[in-house]
Amino acid sequence: MYLGIDIGTSGVKTVIIDADGRVVGQGHAPLTVSRPHPLWSEQDPAQWAEATDQAVCALDPTLRAAVKGIGLSGQMHGAVTLDAADRVLRPAILWNDGRSGPQCAELLEREPRAHAITGNAILAGFTAPKLLWLAEQEPDIFAATRTVLLPKDWLRLTMTGDKLSDMSDASGTLWLDVAARDWSDEMLAACRLSRAAMPGLVEGSAPGGRLSATTAARWGMSRVPVAGGGGDNAAGAIGLGVIRPGDAFLSLGTSGVIFSVSDGFRPDVARGVHSFAHAIPDTWHRMSVMLSAAACLDWAAGVLAFADVPALLAAAEDAEPQSKLLFLPYLSGERSPHADPDAQGVWFGMTGATGRPELARAVLEGVAMGLRDGLDALEAGSERIRSLSLAGGGSRSPLWNRIIAATLNRTLVERESATVGPALGAARLGQLAAGDGDVSAVAATPAEISRIEPDATLTERMADQQVRFRALYRAVRDLWTGKPS
Repeated sequence: MYLGIDIGTSGVKTVIIDADGRVVGQGHAPLTVSRPHPLWSEQDPAQWAEATDQAVCALDPTLRAAVKGIGLSGQMHGAVTLDAADRVLRPAILWNDGRSGPQCAELLEREPRAHAITGNAILAGFTAPKLLWLAEQEPDIFAATRTVLLPKDWLRLTMTGDKLSDMSDASGTLWLDVAARDWSDEMLAACRLSRAAMPGLVEGSAPGGRLSATTAARWGMSRVPVAGGGGDNAAGAIGLGVIRPGDAFLSLGTSGVIFSVSDGFRPDVARGVHSFAHAIPDTWHRMSVMLSAAACLDWAAGVLAFADVPALLAAAEDAEPQSKLLFLPYLSGERSPHADPDAQGVWFGMTGATGRPELARAVLEGVAMGLRDGLDALEAGSERIRSLSLAGGGSRSPLWNRIIAATLNRTLVERESATVGPALGAARLGQLAAGDGDVSAVAATPAEISRIEPDATLTERMADQQVRFRALYRAVRDLWTGKPS
């Protein structure tokens, strides 16, 4: 048996798979996000440890006792600052926190080669600008900081006592020379840091510590190896068998991601494409990322007073599909392709006939059109993606899948265990770290369940809507900063 642990934004998920890759147990524990100020998004790392204990202990004790390897996955870019005694100094600043926008320009001034070194744009969501913000706004905490860890790697420290990270997660810090798969001394120096503040680096499929005796006893396990693991999207790709150039998937979680394995390291900073190391050796991937995907549905269900997201989806089925209503899904700013931390959400085109069903459908369509913007950016510097495997909780909605297939004008493929998410890939990485199989066998592509083909009529309508969607963003983007052109 092999255990996968995924630290998401809204919860910790655990999965146990057997030697044949079948999911035989799952656990979950919720998390909450704190937003004490505009643009802020934080979590107390102690929450992650407590929720992980709950999610692991929810699994069958017999299965736990048979675990031979553990893999970790987690939300990327979060900054966990530790003092000399490895105590957490402040709440972790999360991936969807936008406070460090001004520090992005400062970082590029300090290191003009940043784009070439990292292969990525300097964005507020990444880790490095957060430390510049900390140095400016909370200098006492910055001065006390001796180590900076990503969320899953802080959890690893509590589980194993080791400070390690993997290449895929480290790619999102802006401190990694992604082509060389090593820390960049230049990028660290630009943030007044050095390698001494960084964890060691291992490949995601390699051992990255061993479960401590204390944790093993608490979880009813042996002191098994813990894999390097992966950032949530790279781990999700391992779970879906997306490991070869041209393989791609669409993740509909809190954020929305189109992930494609690239033929080598292929950066495209100008279009807002993320170019990261994969969670397996000698492999890289490209992503378009929108910050609010399923998060828009959760938000809209509350604002529109639906009982829950399923109720919102049911109402959207009844909406008039020819409505010209638009929704800009930028509730936490946006990454691909706009790199706009100031972007905000907008409903546009309401009339006296607009009701909750129409507003709900506009949200579904708005997220789909945000994904299309990302797809176009991703394909502009690479080959056309012909089909996308589906992942994430949002992929459970047949209506939303139809809308997205039409908007992207691409085939979507539903696969077995796809809704399990990054925890499945983490478990597979745990199997590899235990030495039980090679990448091609362990990270096999799950069986296909069904295909969602683009509907021609809906595709034509969404293409027209896309033109208006892009024009609306251009028309209002300067208003968010209070400085209209």
